[in-house]
Amino acid sequence: MTIKRFFPLRLAAVLWIALAVWLAAPCVAHADSIAVQRASLQADNGGWSLDAHFEFELNSNLEDAVNKGIPLYFTTDFELSRPRWYWFDEQPVSVSQSLRLSFQPLTREYRVSSVQSGGLQLGFSTLKDALAVIKHVTSWHVIDRNQVRVGETYNASVRMQLDIGLMPKPFQIDAVNNRDWNLASDWKRFTFTAADHAK
Repeated sequence: MTIKRFFPLRLAAVLWIALAVWLAAPCVAHADSIAVQRASLQADNGGWSLDAHFEFELNSNLEDAVNKGIPLYFTTDFELSRPRWYWFDEQPVSVSQSLRLSFQPLTREYRVSSVQSGGLQLGFSTLKDALAVIKHVTSWHVIDRNQVRVGETYNASVRMQLDIGLMPKPFQIDAVNNRDWNLASDWKRFTFTAADHAK
């Protein structure tokens, strides 16, 4: 009786350990893909702008994809919220911006362009220089003065991800089932207090 009961228990323990390792592995890979090194809000003429720095490297498959003419899209999301004890959190701001990274074989030039504005396009001789621009978000206006109350403290959140949804349809299907295309950061959260001098 003792031996018969021992083996099922041991088998169950092994299965539980295997399941725990399997569930934990994707989380570790996801957390290490893009790191939010710093993020802050600076007052501007109309409200506040976001400055943030992200750190990541393209794996060999993503680098090959760019060099073969497949554009990559990097989307930065910013949210501002304020907890309310009597109701759901207030969320006055939720905005996104996307940058397109592409390679032009004829000119041997990497290009970074804004998906939203369309007109902004920068050229670089190396992939490293092009990625440096994508990694550093500068002076992105995210909050209008009329969206917040002076003196109130809010929770700000920012993240970046490789946006598969903006890619051409044929590549979306392959990317969804390929871990090499899973490039994203966790949310970086910090507090923000709207100051009087921003008026």
